[in-house]
Amino acid sequence: MSKLKLLPLGGMSSVTQNMYLYQYEKEILLVDCGIGFPDMYMPGVDTLIPDISYLQEQVQNGAKIVAMLLSHGHDDHIGALPYLLPDLPNFPIYASPLTAGFAQDRLSDKKIDREIQVVPDKKMIKLSQFFSFELIAMTHSVPDTKHIVINTPVGKIYHGSDFKLDKAPIDGILSDMAEVKRMADQGILLALVDSLRVDRNVWTKSESSVGPALEKEMANVKGKILVTLMSSHIHRIQQVVNACAKLGRKVAFVGRSVEQNVASASLLNKLHFPDGIQADKNHLAEIADNKLCIIVAGSQGQEGSSLVRAVYGEHPIIQITPQDKVIFSANIIPGNEINYYAAIDELSANNVEVVYPEINRDIHSSGHASSVEQRELVDTLSAKYLMPIGGADRHRAIFRKIVANAAGYDNQHVLLPKSGEVLGIDNNGIKVIDKVLLNAKAVDGLGIGDVGPIVLSDRLSLSKAGIIVLVIPKIAGTFDLAKMKVVSRGFVFMKEADEVIAFIKEKTAEIIEVEAQTITDDDLKKKIERKLAKKLYKVIKREPMIVPVIVEL
Repeated sequence: MSKLKLLPLGGMSSVTQNMYLYQYEKEILLVDCGIGFPDMYMPGVDTLIPDISYLQEQVQNGAKIVAMLLSHGHDDHIGALPYLLPDLPNFPIYASPLTAGFAQDRLSDKKIDREIQVVPDKKMIKLSQFFSFELIAMTHSVPDTKHIVINTPVGKIYHGSDFKLDKAPIDGILSDMAEVKRMADQGILLALVDSLRVDRNVWTKSESSVGPALEKEMANVKGKILVTLMSSHIHRIQQVVNACAKLGRKVAFVGRSVEQNVASASLLNKLHFPDGIQADKNHLAEIADNKLCIIVAGSQGQEGSSLVRAVYGEHPIIQITPQDKVIFSANIIPGNEINYYAAIDELSANNVEVVYPEINRDIHSSGHASSVEQRELVDTLSAKYLMPIGGADRHRAIFRKIVANAAGYDNQHVLLPKSGEVLGIDNNGIKVIDKVLLNAKAVDGLGIGDVGPIVLSDRLSLSKAGIIVLVIPKIAGTFDLAKMKVVSRGFVFMKEADEVIAFIKEKTAEIIEVEAQTITDDDLKKKIERKLAKKLYKVIKREPMIVPVIVEL
């Protein structure tokens, strides 16, 4: 019997950028297609997308993508669709109603004409000779979240991405543990389980507990209220709307992502508005501040977001005054700390009251299961093998110890593959059978994948120590070192750096006199760059980018 291959295309050490490849012989099934978020070492990068080189190679060698399944509507699971689908052959994409709506919006934004097929829960859908699947309802921080049971020739795979076991969800739709048990009774070979909040050992509080805390914060505010949250958090938005109804405030939505998601959720009856409560964002001036609440995009302090433009007084329709109150009903995504707190600091400096989870922990609830909930799912599944996903390396390691080992699994039955490792699964067990180099592609403006490690390294050098350009004249094959010019940006202030500039010219001249006669101009430039960098660091302990330019006159 052939092996079932499993490869997380987005890597295994990142919380985001979720995309999984299952392959049996020449059939490939994909699960999710998410973006990642750049860190401080990736200046200028907007987002990261999974490396699909291995997938493309398999297709070129005759493999067929039979389908893609989407687990839920967060961008770290659907956001890469418009970037990757144009580079892949056509295949069906399946999702729950709201997830399909959000995914369709992402594709429409990029003018990509692909249809997402909506499928019901608890219906086994045959995709191909080797694959079929079923969706199971789960609670999370976005409605219509699903876990996926995949039937394969080697056994059932339970793909359990982001979830929590909310006992009082806003829409009343509980995690379908009865269906999980029914699938478990048929036998689960491998269960992939969300591990992100494994370091929490108490049950994650219900989303419905957030509403009363928000309402309390919104009461008795003299001016308008601004609430910023994750734009896909429809249940949180519903609770703000409900609070506005009780407090006699109208609610408006500002920011493309939140406006788009609200429209899609309303169309699918996932979001409900009392009559007359919704205000047109273009007519806010007609509503008294003490009768207005604005739900605004930008909860992470993203540059250019509606919230940040309002915070810095640059938004055309939102002006924040000291009478207003701003509520951040979202935790920081790791890597966004600087922008997040910069927005809060700016508001505070302008005497605007700001509330965020560190001030009042009750205004936010995580969408991820704690170790207690993870253990309940693991016990119900009774899978032969476990594989923690959705967390960083530390989360996966903790999961193995306090969830899997505690549930009776030895380490051989808990899989912690490294990024790029391809797992081979058959009746004899699961082992690493191949290693693939995965390099996430950077999206930088309109460019996709054209910003690599060298470009990022150069950007970091520029940001840390600036740039030196050496303009070296060459007349009739001879260097005119007396006319050499040094141009600096972000390195030293030229008018106050005579000694440093003289040092640069002197050392450059020495390198040219020694090397110029025996190597090409291109190699000479590399020598100058390398040797001058070392000499400069010894003297001033800085490493600017050095760009020698030889000008033929």
